[in-house]
Amino acid sequence: MQKNWQVGALFGIPLFVDRSWFLILFLVTSVDANDVAVKAIAGSTWLAWLMGLTMALLLFLSVLLHELGHSLTAQAQGIQVKSITLFLFGGLASIERESKTPFEAFAVAIAGPLVSLAIFGLCYGIRVYSPEPSLINFFARDISRINLILALFNLVPGLPLDGGQMLKAIIWKATGDRLKGVRYAATSGKLLGSLAVALGLFVVLLAGDFMGLWVALLGWFIFRNASSYERFSDLQSILLSLTAHEVMTRDFRVVNAHLSLVEFTEKYVLPQLTMAPKKAIFASSEGRYRGLIRSNSLQNIERSQWDSLELNDIAIALEQLESVTEDTNLAQVICRLEALEDNFITVLSPAGAVAGIIDRAQITQAIAKQYGLELSPEEIQKIRAERIYPKGFPVVEIAAQLQDES
Repeated sequence: MQKNWQVGALFGIPLFVDRSWFLILFLVTSVDANDVAVKAIAGSTWLAWLMGLTMALLLFLSVLLHELGHSLTAQAQGIQVKSITLFLFGGLASIERESKTPFEAFAVAIAGPLVSLAIFGLCYGIRVYSPEPSLINFFARDISRINLILALFNLVPGLPLDGGQMLKAIIWKATGDRLKGVRYAATSGKLLGSLAVALGLFVVLLAGDFMGLWVALLGWFIFRNASSYERFSDLQSILLSLTAHEVMTRDFRVVNAHLSLVEFTEKYVLPQLTMAPKKAIFASSEGRYRGLIRSNSLQNIERSQWDSLELNDIAIALEQLESVTEDTNLAQVICRLEALEDNFITVLSPAGAVAGIIDRAQITQAIAKQYGLELSPEEIQKIRAERIYPKGFPVVEIAAQLQDES
């Protein structure tokens, strides 16, 4: 079943609503429609429900404007905003990448609360100068209150809230380490989320007020997303700290570059036909690596020439290969590997010799090891054979983002 529906676009940003949005739309409409003040102003049941629906839509308009504050600030920094989605707990702007400096990150984070505070000020002014009781006074009062709560709640210093993003930017500026900022803000978010869950359940169990369930749900939402930020930053840290030297293997063949193509085929190609994937093969002679041998290169050469041509003649020189050095970080390795037709990338030593190779299975194993996990031989074989990372393992996306930010 489709989870999100696109309802339009603003400033080139697609707008979506999540299925959960309809639940909160109904609840807010119902609560407002049965409010004593609404019934007194409306004078009829159907008008009370219409006022309740209007109030609910104005609530989500406030959330949308809040998210637009973030989005337009990000766009001004050259960051693409992929979408804005309205859901049970408010709104979410999906952006292409993070800001490049702490100041820019802080600006994006604070833009949303500033918009909410501006709406609060505008509606509060309308409320003060409008007659009471009246429809305009009622809407101005509630919208001003909602936007004040929206601004203050989002200023709580814990991820994924705007205050957490601001705390991250402040720590980033103070330490010069963006990932340290994420970790501190995520830890704060997990703590605050846990406290909200405990407080909400306490209110429900001891006071019998079921509004505590909403507080507990919000706390769970904050805790879960703060944990996601923490895992994300941990993975980023791993990709930046691990080097090619720590991940590579020497599981490749080195053959005599003076072998004829016929000899090479008989000794190495035919025995590998049943292997999947096949081992990487490099040719060497006179104590030097001459290059990489791709078996499919033989297909472009007439069989009549196989006796006279040597591997030297078809070897792809190391200088022509896409390669990395031993001190290249894993994020760069992942990005470069994705652009290759081979299922591995060559690692060169400072002297320009082949130090090792890295494929997707080794990358996955190295990251899993950092988490104290071990892959089965079947899983490793599957990754190598299919040339894809395990499902739910977004290392390519994270590595690409790290490269964009560097």
